[in-house]
Formats: sequence, C-alpha cells, structure tokens
Amino acid sequence: MQLSNRSNRLLRPAKPWFVYASLLLGLVLNYVHFGYHPGIPDWTALVLVFWCIREPLYIGMGVGFFLGILVDIGKSAAMGEHALAYVVLAFIANSLARRIMWFPSLLQALHVLPMLLVAQALMVGVRVFAGEVFPEWDYFLSSIVGAALWLPLTYLLLLPQFQPIDRDENRPI
Repeated sequence: MQLSNRSNRLLRPAKPWFVYASLLLGLVLNYVHFGYHPGIPDWTALVLVFWCIREPLYIGMGVGFFLGILVDIGKSAAMGEHALAYVVLAFIANSLARRIMWFPSLLQALHVLPMLLVAQALMVGVRVFAGEVFPEWDYFLSSIVGAALWLPLTYLLLLPQFQPIDRDENRPI
C-alpha cells in the first residue's frame, strides 16, 4: 500500500511576506461576522497550524500568542482565551511538524483534527471557568470542517512555492 502521493517537484522556500500575509488573511476572515453557524472554521488557527507545520522556524508560539490576542480583541472574547489556545496549538504543531510532513495531505488532516479540537476545548474551558455555560456539541463541528479544508488550504498556500525560479515565457507552467 502506497501512503504517499508526493510530487517529484521541489518546493521553493516560502517567502516570509507570504506567510505573514496569509496569517493576516486568516485573521481578517475570523473578523468577518457570519452569525451563529457552527461549521465556520477558525481560519486563523487553521493557517497558523499550516505554517507551524511547514515553517516551524518562522512561525511558533510567539506568533500564535500575538494572533490570539488580536482575535480576542476582534471577537470581544475573554482576554487570553484565543491566545492560550493558539500557543498550545503552535506548540503541538511545531512538536509534530517533522512527523506530519511524512504523510500525504489526507492523513495530515487526520493529525490536524485533534489539534484543532484541543484548541477549541481550551477555549471552551476558559469560557466555562469564567462562568459561561457549556456550548452545544455542534460547536466542535468547526474543527471537523477545518480538517476537511486542509487539502484545499494546503494546495492554495503551497501554490506560490511551486513556481519556477527561472521564468520561461515559452513554458506554460
């Protein structure tokens, strides 16, 4: 059984401006108010996990903390709720990055799902500790949707790295 469907193409290094721009886009998508729909993923957490796995030297717990504070401010959440969850998320993703990279994208999504669930459980724990009621179980549906979006997200975020260094006007790719 073949576990890998890897391409023979080599990836160029990720440009730091693209990494931070994608994290900013994830933050903006978190700020968009969709109403109460339990299937909307935490875009910032999803992009943070992706870059913690792909670029563990650039993106880590400090970036996770900073993004978490910004999400707390933007969503009027308890201060530090998302920051705590994103720091733990970045730590787990950085710790497992070398292992996860061995798997194809579909199996990577199965590794990402528990990470997203842990982050959501931490956020719920902070809210319950602060006196709020436990949300319904469909609250955790966003982690499942986030893991399902792992394959297209991987394709989109790796697309700029597939471009050749030498542009040839006669080649279609």
